[in-house]
This record gives sequence, structure tokens and C-alpha cells, in this order.
Amino acid sequence: MELPDFSAARVLVIGDVMLDRYWFGDVTRISPEAPVPVVHIQSTEERLGGAANVARGAAALGAQVTLLAVVGIDEPARSLAALLKQANINAVLREDNNLHTTVKLRVIGRQQQLLRLDFETSPNKDVLLSQLSDFEKLLQDADVVVMSDYGKGALAQVERMIALCNTTAKPALVDPKGSDFARYRNATLLTPNKSEFKVVAGSWQSEAEMSIKAEALRTSLGLQGLLVTRSDEGMTLYRDADIFNVPAQAREVYDVSGAGDTVIATLAVMLASGADLVDAVKLANRAAGIVVGKLGTAIVERTELMGEN
Repeated sequence: MELPDFSAARVLVIGDVMLDRYWFGDVTRISPEAPVPVVHIQSTEERLGGAANVARGAAALGAQVTLLAVVGIDEPARSLAALLKQANINAVLREDNNLHTTVKLRVIGRQQQLLRLDFETSPNKDVLLSQLSDFEKLLQDADVVVMSDYGKGALAQVERMIALCNTTAKPALVDPKGSDFARYRNATLLTPNKSEFKVVAGSWQSEAEMSIKAEALRTSLGLQGLLVTRSDEGMTLYRDADIFNVPAQAREVYDVSGAGDTVIATLAVMLASGADLVDAVKLANRAAGIVVGKLGTAIVERTELMGEN
């Protein structure tokens, strides 16, 4: 597949942002205080996480990306802003005095995650309302909108955002979270993974039964498309009277962190460039196959996708 020119694609990302911190070290002994490993930290790294990682993924492919998010007035927020600037992302960050910017701290020993510490609070309702006003303004200059829901509260106004997208005929792609998919009603495309889909639709015993459940969910929510990412089983796209399966790329899986971010970022950039949804899914599947071979919340560069042709 020949890749489109992504330079004119305008993607607006909104959702829960976080700072992913990695502490890398050596493990040579067990603590005398408790039966836990002692990690001698050798290096640290910070990366964009959540919706910020989606924005980073879209920017890495060459798109023009704007990220709308709520952060605290704290050190992690300053680190996020610096990383966003470095990634050439137009960041519109609403500050919340009472919010602690979400941080996920991972301790890595011998290339294996030993521990993850999460620091998070929920944003203020008044700040979220002001964010909705920002969203309405930024929407005018977007070709595609991505709503990245990590369940931290940033998308409390998601129904109104989807309605605004529909009013302005802007595709709304949603990476969902939780058991209440009704809040995503009338979105253009929903991209749950298999586990998230099962929570909402229930289990199935065959492909036919899964298809029935997927079509029932798609129809009840008024979605144009439902894309279920299925790990080693690839992806399945459900549309009106149409099912498209794409097998997983055969490669070693190292870390699935952020794979969903890569999928929806690639879809958004492709659609914003005028590509067909099926072609967008094919490329997103290829991108996912690359990113799971990397450690932590990683991205895929355009050159890597071209190398897969």
C-alpha cells in the first residue's frame, strides 16, 4: 500500500493525558526487609501517555496535531508540556488547581516491569466545561477528531463533543473505556479491544456469534463503524452489512502498552488524509504490529511503515 501524504492532515485529539515515567535498574538481590527485589536505578525516562501518546503517534506520522487536555499546576504538567513541544504538537492545556496530573511510574528490571505506581485525581467540572468551549473552537480547523478515554474524567462531556462533531460533519473516532458505551452514541467509529468489547457485549462461542453481538452494538449506538482489536487475532471492522477481517502481523510481542493509541492515531491520520476506512484499518494493523515489539508507550514513524511495504 502506498502511503498518502500526511502533511496536510489535521487531527484534533482530546482525552485523558498522562506522563509515563520509567525507572530502569539492575536487580541483584532480595530485600532483607521484605521478600521483594531491590532495584538499583541506573536511568530514567519520561514519555507522553494516554491521549498525549495518541497525539504523539499522529504527529510522528507527519500530521498536524492539536491536543486539548486538562492538567494540574505541577511538575508533571510542565514535563508534559515540554515533551509535547518537542513532539511538534500544538498543546492547548487547561490548568486545574485541584488536579494532580496523572503519572504512571514503571520500575523496570532486566527489561521486565516489576512495579507500576499510579498518581491521579479527577478534573474539576468547571474546568471541563471551559474545555468544551475550547473544543468547539478547535473543531473548526480539524479534519478528524480522536477522543481517547482512559477513564480519568477528561471526557465527561463526550456526548456533547460527539454531537458537535456530527453537526460540523467531522469524523469522531473514540477509543472507549468502561462498561457504559452508551455515552459514545452516534460516534463515527469506536475502537474497543477484545476485552473491552466483551465487557459490554458479553462472551461468545463462535465468530458468527461475535458478529451478531458486534452488529447489535453498532446498530444500537448508531455507529458508522465498530473496530474490535483482537491482539494475536488481528482486527475486525464491522460496518453496515459489511465485515472486514485483517490478520495480525506475525512478529514477536514485547509490550502491548499503547498499542490502542497507535491504532487510533494511525486511523485518524489516514482518514484525515482522505483514505478509505478499510485501507486505514490495514495500515493501523501494520502499525500495531510494529509498536508491540517496542518497550512501553512507543510510537511508529512513517519511515517504519514504509519499510513494511
